[in-house]
Amino acid sequence: MEITFREALNQAIVEEMERDDSVFIVGEEVAHYQGAYKVTQGLLQKFGPQRVIDAPISESGFTGLSVGAAMVGLRPIVEVMTFNFSLVAFDQIINNAAKMRHMSGGQLKVPMVIRGPNGPAHQLAATHSQALESMYAHVPGLKVVVPGTPKDGKGLLKSAIRDDNPVIFMESEIMYGLKGDVPEGEYTIPLGKADVKKQGKDATVVAYGKTVNLAFSAADLLAKENIDLEIVDPMTIKPLDEEPILKSVRKTNRCVVVSEAWPFASVASEIGYRVSSKAFDYLDAPVELVTAEDVPMPYNKNLEHNALPTLEKVVAAVKKVLYL
Repeated sequence: MEITFREALNQAIVEEMERDDSVFIVGEEVAHYQGAYKVTQGLLQKFGPQRVIDAPISESGFTGLSVGAAMVGLRPIVEVMTFNFSLVAFDQIINNAAKMRHMSGGQLKVPMVIRGPNGPAHQLAATHSQALESMYAHVPGLKVVVPGTPKDGKGLLKSAIRDDNPVIFMESEIMYGLKGDVPEGEYTIPLGKADVKKQGKDATVVAYGKTVNLAFSAADLLAKENIDLEIVDPMTIKPLDEEPILKSVRKTNRCVVVSEAWPFASVASEIGYRVSSKAFDYLDAPVELVTAEDVPMPYNKNLEHNALPTLEKVVAAVKKVLYL
């Protein structure tokens, strides 16, 4: 069936809350307002205020509460209105959620999901248009998931809720209205497994989250010039399933990595390093990165467009690795 990204996420949450009484959701406006982006629509009416909890504007507070709840056997889903606001809870996420299992010698688990929109939307300026996946992927103990389709969103979120480790689940505000085919009935997608979204022979494009759709647009455009792209979506950033990426590069001999995050010490640079070091003898050109510019996000619409990965930039990068 064809549903929106937000509806797919909503289905995942409903199904997991029905399956497991220990699952609850907490965040700003998740209950009575039905969610800032309507992902939690209908949950309060279905599960009541003890399991769908409107929190005050205190990310550090309700994230810390959820870490404690997870340690004693519950499975919290923490909705941050955007991941820009998760920075307020950085200490709770980095020093508590991520490290507790290690510091307790495995005696304590922290099965929780922190989810919400990540990355640029439209004209939200510098403090609300940040793609922060690299910061969380840097931290041992956290899993980081960035789905690119409604189907992936539902299947990965269900797996994240069931996982016994803290999972950072990053969505895109722009994608909430995106429609796609989602299987009916029960299904999950395992964390830590990449997916080859499109087979091709001329160049590999590695993309995740919203940029998967950008990669497909580039593939459609380049197909008119008889250039056949292969698209690999890691889906889970940490742990990174590198073998499908390396296998693809060994076939195409060229690689472009697309990400909305900044370029320095990024997921894109990590993927580029792994391809360059582990598939070096197969490369016919240096790995190209198409990322956001290394600047705070401008508010001006034209400048914002220029600061982000675009179709033109992806096409140019592919042609560069093909020496066209």
